[in-house]
Amino acid sequence: MTGKDLGRREITCFKAYDVRGELGKNLDADVAYRIGRAFAEVRNAGRVVVGRDSRESSPELAKALIEGLTDGGADVLDLGLAGTEEVYYHTGALGTDGGIEVTASHNPINYNGMKIVGQGSAPLDPATELPPIVELASSGAFAAREKGSVSDYGHARADYARAMADFVDVAALKPMKIVVNAGNGTAGPTFDAIAAELERRGAPLTFVRMHHDVDSSFPNGIPNPLLDENQPPTVAKVKAEDADLGVAWDGDFDRCFFFDENGRFIPGEYIVGLLGAAFLEKSPGEKIVHDPRVIMNTRAMIGEAGGEAVVSKTGHAFIKRKMRDVGAIYGGEMSAHHYFRDFYYCDSGMIPWLLMIELLSRKGKTLAELLEERMRLYPSSGETNYTITDPDAAIARLIRAYEPQAQGRDDLDGVSLDFGAWRFNLRKSNTEPVVRLNVEADGDAALVAEKQAELAAILKG
Repeated sequence: MTGKDLGRREITCFKAYDVRGELGKNLDADVAYRIGRAFAEVRNAGRVVVGRDSRESSPELAKALIEGLTDGGADVLDLGLAGTEEVYYHTGALGTDGGIEVTASHNPINYNGMKIVGQGSAPLDPATELPPIVELASSGAFAAREKGSVSDYGHARADYARAMADFVDVAALKPMKIVVNAGNGTAGPTFDAIAAELERRGAPLTFVRMHHDVDSSFPNGIPNPLLDENQPPTVAKVKAEDADLGVAWDGDFDRCFFFDENGRFIPGEYIVGLLGAAFLEKSPGEKIVHDPRVIMNTRAMIGEAGGEAVVSKTGHAFIKRKMRDVGAIYGGEMSAHHYFRDFYYCDSGMIPWLLMIELLSRKGKTLAELLEERMRLYPSSGETNYTITDPDAAIARLIRAYEPQAQGRDDLDGVSLDFGAWRFNLRKSNTEPVVRLNVEADGDAALVAEKQAELAAILKG
């Protein structure tokens, strides 16, 4: 049992609430080791769950991370290739002291990172819990610890698959054909385990798999279904197969995206409202948390269903904390993150499609039929990114022009101005000279287009 002093190295890959870095620049095996060692020591962790996504660099980083954790005295449950939510599940279900997923999610291929949680799969507080880990990792001055062990939790995926299948009432399901696009990311093997469990329980479902094999070269592009250019293959497959639904995931499958039976991509904010209302049908009066970017439809559906809408700053750590604070049953972001009280207040990319097929079965309607009117009542622009040399000046210019006419202003996340019949939210990127604009209106798609063009012109100067 000896200490270890690696010398000082500034760790710059920690973001607001997780790790994201460029390979060979500010993230490598040495950094991964330091983070693991520091996490184990600062958290005095006895057991930690570790998983990794399908990127080529992930096995090496996970190996170094695990070495750091065990040198720091932690026993590691190594899930191997696994989605972020599998780490969340086992961290919570097994009562471990934390969990770390090595993943870059949908970032470019030359990036990687880590998503880190503490006991109960709670996010670490960026103000109080992350800084000591960053400082110790940077200092490299580690204390002497008894080395921990590594174990392969052999039935982890089967346990997780059973837990996922428990979220749906199989007896209520109607026959359905579903296109699933794993994007050659981490989702494929995990989905197969869930599908097998559903089949064992008698679910009358037919799945059409596409881009399903894990492939670290991502031959069909980085899996990010939110990008317009990544949607056509799923659209075409839904149409070609005459499917009832399309589902796609990002790289570590903590986000879930939907396509209706016509192949139309459904923006995430409408899914949040729909799932929120579905929860409220079963549990009236509950609280639903949502992000502040696009809110009109979500708040209307929650109100009509007798629930209480609670707004939170965008980002998984903020949403999870707000849900825990208010005891919300469900939370959702327009970016297709969906959070569940019965899943340790964590986000899952598998639970949403399970809930959706049950909802469609119970309602006896298609996804288009459930959302056509909602999308007409509350049209939105979708999030548009503008690359601007001086984002602060552009935002200030826009606020000066529009705030005098506004009925309300909210600075919870960027700036939101409400004009009654329409509203917008404008946020600045933390990492690049980009501003992100969302515009929505009460039943007037032409007004959305008109105001988006006006705002864009002012932003561009």
